[in-house]
Amino acid sequence: MSREQQRNNDPHKTESRRTARAAVLCALTDSRKSEAELIRELKGSGISAAAADFGGSFPESMSRMLEAAVVAAKREGVIRTSHAEEGAVAGACHEALTQLAEKATGFNVGGKIGIARLNDHLSVAVFLSIGLLHLNDVAIGLAHRYI
Repeated sequence: MSREQQRNNDPHKTESRRTARAAVLCALTDSRKSEAELIRELKGSGISAAAADFGGSFPESMSRMLEAAVVAAKREGVIRTSHAEEGAVAGACHEALTQLAEKATGFNVGGKIGIARLNDHLSVAVFLSIGLLHLNDVAIGLAHRYI
């Protein structure tokens, strides 16, 4: 097997991609019902997931968004109550929000945070709508941690 084939068959690479995709899909759900259905479907494929809605002025509401992500991840059993796992969710969420900061600072935002975990891979996706009169913009941030 060539080196390229070995790299493409690396289970950690596949797991991180599957986890990131699941987090993005959770963040993109448009109702509690579709969110619950997706989380149930992901659980069947071995991925634990959670989502949390948020809104407010950016960056003043960043700390509430971080808290919402950690609480949702614990509530849905994505993480256990430990400093390492809570810190991984908070850190990945912060990184995803930082990716959006330049575009969102000074505006009201609303959206959803998607969190997914497969084995030791954890991804957090933040999908937000940036309000400016009736000219809303949308953006997504994504971060990954290995616990």
